[in-house]
Amino acid sequence: MSSVDDTTEAQAGSADSGSRSLRLSQLTKEFTTFTAVKSLDLDVPQGSFFALLGPSGCGKTTTLRMVAGLETPTSGTIHLGDTEVTYEKPYKRPVNTVFQNYALFPHLDITENVAFGLKRRGVSDIARQVGEMLELVELEPQARKKPAQLSGGQQQRVALARALINKPEVLLLDEPLGALDLKLRRAMQLELKRIQTEVGITFVHVTHDQEEAMTMADTVAVMNEGEIEQMGAPDELYENPRTTFVANFLGQSNLIEADIQGRENGQVKVRVQGANASVPGDRAHAESGSGWLGIRPEKVLIAEAGQPIDAPGDVITGGHVTDVSFVGVSTQYMITMPWGQDLMVFEQNTGSRPMLSVGTQVDVSWHPEYAFLLDASQDVSAGIEED
Repeated sequence: MSSVDDTTEAQAGSADSGSRSLRLSQLTKEFTTFTAVKSLDLDVPQGSFFALLGPSGCGKTTTLRMVAGLETPTSGTIHLGDTEVTYEKPYKRPVNTVFQNYALFPHLDITENVAFGLKRRGVSDIARQVGEMLELVELEPQARKKPAQLSGGQQQRVALARALINKPEVLLLDEPLGALDLKLRRAMQLELKRIQTEVGITFVHVTHDQEEAMTMADTVAVMNEGEIEQMGAPDELYENPRTTFVANFLGQSNLIEADIQGRENGQVKVRVQGANASVPGDRAHAESGSGWLGIRPEKVLIAEAGQPIDAPGDVITGGHVTDVSFVGVSTQYMITMPWGQDLMVFEQNTGSRPMLSVGTQVDVSWHPEYAFLLDASQDVSAGIEED
C-alpha cells in the first residue's frame, strides 16, 4: 500500500508534538546514470504551504519520495524538528502522501476509505472523526457512495481526507490535481488552500504547473536539474526573478540584451538598443558588462507610433505589430522591434481604445520599477517549455 495508509502507526498524537519544521540538509540522490537531486538544502516551516515547482525530470518528485521514505538518499539528512528520519521506514514517519491517482479502495465506500487507517490502529470514536473529516472536505452527502460514483475532484478530496484523518505532521502532495480538467483543477486549488489553512498541517506540494504553485503556496521553490534556482513568496519570484530560468519558467518574460552603464541614485542604468533605461538596484542581478533587461508582457505599454503612451516610462520606438490574439480579458500582441526581436505585450481589454491591427507601427514603454536585470552569461532561453 501507499504511504497514505502505511504511516498511521507513527501518527498517533503527532499533532501534539510541537512546532517542527521539515529540514533537508545536503540531500542528494544519485542513480546509475545521473544525479536527480544535488546537495539540496530546504527548511519548510511547520504549518506552511510549500510548493516544489519545476519541469519534468528536475528532481522534485524524487525529493518528495525521499521525504516519504520511498527513496533512500545517497547522502544528506532529513529532519522533522530535532528528529532525524532520513532512514526511517515510511510507516514510522509522521508523513502521508496523496498521489495523482488517488489510490482509493474501489470496493469500500467513502466512509470506509476515510476510516481505513483509524481501523488499522484500533482507534476509538472513528465515526465522529470520519464525520468531521467529510465535513472538512465537503463530502458528507457522498458518505455511502463508492469511489467510482464520484467525480475526479470528489475522489481527490476523499484521498485528502484519508490522509489528513491520520493527523500527519507533513502532508506530501505529488501532482494531486494532474488528472483533473482545467476548470475543476482551478476549483480544487482554492479548496486545497482552504483545507490547509483550516487544518494547519504542513503541506509540501510537487507540481510542474506554475499557476497551481502560485495560487496555493506561501513559499515556492523553483527547481531545475536537481537544484533550487530560487525560493520565495510567489509574487517575489514572479516580480523579481534572479535567473533566466525562473524568469521564463514562471510566466513569460521579455529579455532584451542591454549594456550596463553603472549605478546612480539607487538605480542601475543601461543602454537598450540605443535607448536609455534603468532598473531598481534591488532588481538588478548584474553589475557590469552585458545583461538581460527583463520586463513582463503585462507590464509593457504600447501606442501607435508618435502617440502619447499612458504614464510612460522608458521608451523604445520603431516596433510594429506582427500578431494579435484576443483572449477575452486581454489582447496579446507580438511586436517585432527594429533589431529583429519579438516582444510580447498583454494589454487588458478596458475598451479605452480600439484593438491594434497587424502592421501597425508602435512605440513600447514600461515603468522602470517593473524591470529586472539578469547576467548575460545565462542562457536567454532557459526555462522556456515547448508546447
